Amino acid sequence: MGQKMTNRSTYVIILVFSLVLLSSFSFGQKDQSKELRRLNAKIDRVRVLVDSLELDNQILLPELMSAFKQGVKSKAQQDSITVVILKRMNNLENRLSSLENRSNSRDSTNNVILNELVLLDNKIVTLTKSLTDAANVKSGSYSKQTAEYNDEQYKLIYSQSMAAFWDNDFGSAIQGFQELINSDADNEVTSALADNSQYWLSECYYSQKDFKRAIAEFERVFHYADTDKHDDAQLKIGLSYQSLGNIDKAREEFKRLIDHFPGSEFYPKAKDAFKQLSM
Repeated sequence: MGQKMTNRSTYVIILVFSLVLLSSFSFGQKDQSKELRRLNAKIDRVRVLVDSLELDNQILLPELMSAFKQGVKSKAQQDSITVVILKRMNNLENRLSSLENRSNSRDSTNNVILNELVLLDNKIVTLTKSLTDAANVKSGSYSKQTAEYNDEQYKLIYSQSMAAFWDNDFGSAIQGFQELINSDADNEVTSALADNSQYWLSECYYSQKDFKRAIAEFERVFHYADTDKHDDAQLKIGLSYQSLGNIDKAREEFKRLIDHFPGSEFYPKAKDAFKQLSM
């Protein structure tokens, strides 16, 4: 009897334990099934998201590629336009430089022509004055007696010196004019021909293009207070400095003639020369 009770108790225990195990197993399966369903749901959501992204890529990628190609094409067109503009700018700069060079060359040519015209014009004036001086000598207008030469000798040397000047025999002309100037050096009363001799001595050096010596000699003309050749000498001083390339000094001398000899026949020439050198 006792043995049966023991066996029965054992059976009950085994049965209860089996039920517990079965219950635990069944519960575990339910939890696993629930977790599996949750994972499957998450996988489905990820698949939907991936499908959505793939759809977006299929729609957007062609648009992006088209936009990129258009951008590249536009950039190439811009670069091409930029190259064309740069070439045109370079051509315009070259043309402008060429025009400036031509303008400078023309200005230089004009200045040379102007200087030649001024020199030619002054040569004509100089010739006119020399003929006037020669006429005065011939008519006996100058009758000044000097310490070394009598009236006839003085006029003869003066005429010979003028003739030598116009024959471009500047050596003989310089010698003759210098003798006349020296003969009158100690005379307090200025000889009627001494100022002319000084002026034409200056012209000799100017004609030989010895402009520095010419300036010094032309300045000595102003030592003769009663001479009518102050404006002549002033003009030639300005032209001498211009020929030496001393533009500032030349402009200053032309301005001096404009200021001090407004009634001079050389006033327009001095004014034009001053204007040209001030540009």
